[in-house]
Amino acid sequence: MPSQVGQDLPPLSDRRGFLRSCLAASTFALAPMAGCVPSSQAGRPDLVWGRRGLSPGRFLKPRAITIDDQDLLYIVDTTGRIQVFDSDGQLIRFWRTPETANGRPTGLGFAKSRQGSSRPDGIASDETDSPGARILVADTHYYRMLSYTLDGQLCKQEEIGGTAGHLPGQFAFVTDATCDAQGCYYVGEYNASDRIQKFDPDGNFVTQWGGTGREPGKFFRPQSLVIHDDVLWIADSCNHRIQRFDIREETPRLIDIWGEPGSGPGQFYYPYGLAIASDNSIVVIEYKNNRVQRFESSGKWIASWGGPGFEPGQLNQPWGVVVDSRDRVHILDSNNHRVQRIALPT
Repeated sequence: MPSQVGQDLPPLSDRRGFLRSCLAASTFALAPMAGCVPSSQAGRPDLVWGRRGLSPGRFLKPRAITIDDQDLLYIVDTTGRIQVFDSDGQLIRFWRTPETANGRPTGLGFAKSRQGSSRPDGIASDETDSPGARILVADTHYYRMLSYTLDGQLCKQEEIGGTAGHLPGQFAFVTDATCDAQGCYYVGEYNASDRIQKFDPDGNFVTQWGGTGREPGKFFRPQSLVIHDDVLWIADSCNHRIQRFDIREETPRLIDIWGEPGSGPGQFYYPYGLAIASDNSIVVIEYKNNRVQRFESSGKWIASWGGPGFEPGQLNQPWGVVVDSRDRVHILDSNNHRVQRIALPT
């Protein structure tokens, strides 16, 4: 199988057509579980795509997903491939991370182009002065954050980390990376460190916080990082909760904490991914509860869907979730080697 950077591939129209016809004929609802809304109110997948395999367009335990401004989905699996799909599951291109012998990435983020910023001389910069949009890769077992252009070109000069350790700029196992409106990077890690490090747009260390523990502001595997309106949302996975931080100051301030261990409404069992919809509601997927939960921005529970299994609408250890511009939720159903798409009810 070819593996050159940014390889474009023809549409997989035959496979897509078969899947759509299967879905059109189905009448399933997402399986309810303890604390979930009744099945008559539950969301229904309008598309389920992907299957186990090593060929282009297939997956082997996909581990992370992100989405760009054009609703293109970027998915990395345990082969180290980053595959790019449109929001209907059509494969566009793919590339591979540089090394995989030690392990594969477990996090992806999207960083928008930084345009209109001020240069040190006070002159407003134009687009040519600022980096374009990037895909940020939590290269977990190589202790670093990788940066790629959207067509798969590795930006070696934008790499952060690469050395195992606990000092500023060093990493344990990197879980996720994201970027704020000013171009600063936030990188999460677990295994002894369990912290978040912040870097300026040039990759210089700014600050860090966290550490292993259950107290407010501490973490056990901060698996997913999302920034929205100067708030950093963190899926504090092994603490079974969500933490929010105000990042307007150099040292982020804890806003609040949601959740506790369990399977009821508003409880979590290994939340591994979160995303934010256009109405500011929050979508959280849980690795062990095999479900999706939706919350108001205040933390009030709205609904839950899913349940363990292999049928459409059921999940098997999901790892990631994104929401596109049409408020459709794309769930990375990892151990089913597929993606499920659900339209949020309005």
